[in-house]
Amino acid sequence: MKKQMIDNKILKFCFLMLAVVMSSCSDYLDKTPDDASSKTMEDIFSNQLYTERFLLKTYSYLPPENNYNDNFAHSPWSGASDEMNLTWTYPMCKKMNSGSWDASMIEENCNIWTELYRGIRQCNLFLENVVNSPVDEATKNMWIGEVHFLRGLFHFFLLRNYGPIPIIDHSLKMDEKYYYVRNTFDQCIDFIVTEFQQCIDSNVPIAYTNTSGSIVTSKYGRVTKAAALAMKSRVLLYAASPLFNGNADYVNYKNEDGTLLFGAKDDGKWQLAANAALECITQVEQSGHYKLYHSKTDDPYNNYAEIFLPGNKWNEEILFARNKGTSFGNNIHQEQCMSPNGMGGWSGLSPTQEMVDAYEMSDGTTPIVGYNIDGSPIINSESKYCEEGVAEVAGKYHPAGISNMYANREPRFYATINFNGQQWRGRTLEFFYGGKDGMQNSSVDYSSTGYLLRKTSDEEVNIVAGTGGQIEIAIYARLAEIYLNYAEALNEAKGPIDEVYKYVNLIRNRSGLPNLRIGLSKEEMRERIHHERRIELAFEAGHRYFDCHRWKIAEIVDNGDIHGMNINAGLEHYFERTRISKRIFEKKHYLFPVPQAEINKRIGVVQSPLW
Repeated sequence: MKKQMIDNKILKFCFLMLAVVMSSCSDYLDKTPDDASSKTMEDIFSNQLYTERFLLKTYSYLPPENNYNDNFAHSPWSGASDEMNLTWTYPMCKKMNSGSWDASMIEENCNIWTELYRGIRQCNLFLENVVNSPVDEATKNMWIGEVHFLRGLFHFFLLRNYGPIPIIDHSLKMDEKYYYVRNTFDQCIDFIVTEFQQCIDSNVPIAYTNTSGSIVTSKYGRVTKAAALAMKSRVLLYAASPLFNGNADYVNYKNEDGTLLFGAKDDGKWQLAANAALECITQVEQSGHYKLYHSKTDDPYNNYAEIFLPGNKWNEEILFARNKGTSFGNNIHQEQCMSPNGMGGWSGLSPTQEMVDAYEMSDGTTPIVGYNIDGSPIINSESKYCEEGVAEVAGKYHPAGISNMYANREPRFYATINFNGQQWRGRTLEFFYGGKDGMQNSSVDYSSTGYLLRKTSDEEVNIVAGTGGQIEIAIYARLAEIYLNYAEALNEAKGPIDEVYKYVNLIRNRSGLPNLRIGLSKEEMRERIHHERRIELAFEAGHRYFDCHRWKIAEIVDNGDIHGMNINAGLEHYFERTRISKRIFEKKHYLFPVPQAEINKRIGVVQSPLW
């Protein structure tokens, strides 16, 4: 982390960028005074409007989770997991998948370490100076709560990538000795949870409402108590997980002074995670502002698909989110990434065959239970799954004539994946060679697997005409995740008791699937919960990437061949499973390396384990 010298003349970027950094809040807050760059810290914090603008600048350091508009530079998670394959040669995803990345290139491509510590510095400056602001005490308390949340979140985003990190809880002074070491993992967790708790205990509301109890839409994207409760749940779940709790690979990992950075395994952490998840569920649902989303018709497909549609953003399931951008062009860009090249899109976001295989049948049976050494599927004979022939009749969510491998799958499959033969924007998709959306249309813009991401895509958008798009949001946390957090932690703490079944089944039933089989063992329930997270949270906020890491299964699922359909063939041979790429994952890849430039400064930070 670079040494930051604080001058009373606040650095120009603190205000010059305010017009663009906080798109998730009302427009008037984005306006910058003509003389903003000349303001001192004293000027800023003696003025309520300037103080709030300084606060809102802090939000700009939130990493853009699954933001396809920046070439996956800051959020390579889906492209670096077994969910998705990218045709494009964006450096970070490709390097991570090939195992060819190192400490010298990580910051150049992702900039996570530097950018998040800049955000932490912004938080520290605010917390140290807001005491001088003429803001009323109630508002000041609320703003302080917001910034404690953001400071905790920035530390957590560093922690999930780098493991134990230096905790920075004050701005660095010019004469301060600059030597920072990693705090222990448990110290980091305690600090982050305390930050979230300060937000929870502050005047930050559970939801921003007016005097009549209606949601104040201009406050969408601001931190709420619901956001803090949700992220507290996630942090404690991560802390209890195998990567960070009793990992034998890290038992001797220590600072230069010999301080061990990971403690002994503590199964009691699962109960702490369960308690935090239940606290979140209870408080947000009792507030009357949040619940599991159901469409007006309660159709299983719409119950899921509508959560992510731009026209339904900020629905009652969303606990924390922010706008991806205020310009129409930004959102057309995202639609282009997901849309077929035959419709003016770039066809870049290609779900893998492994992800497609994971979706259940409509009756809840598992279609594929494993793979042979040659990559061919081991089909569950009880599932009615078939890879031969075509569907003679249309299903509720698919037309007749599609390959049988896509027929009679669960509703979330159709809400998430676009495949050959499916209907989209008024016509049939054709990903085979020579088809309307085939790879012959472009040397780079084509689906590499024969699938495209449908989830979050707006069918009303016309890429060619540039019409129909709406502002999209990046969802950081929603209630379904907390249900699954609770089920996972409780199963690990107490086994598959009724409460575990309850919350997994609520998710499944919402999407038209039957309850889990009664009598599962703890290990079987663990597998079911892992599966449910993979499907329910697919392509969201890096969940699959970080779940596989914290469960310590990335060395299996992210290490080997990735498959798709035979996109180089015409329709006759298109439906042949084909190896798309070979992924390489070593144990050191569970955590990012600290940028080599930081290690070279000899400021006390030791390199990440095994690097």
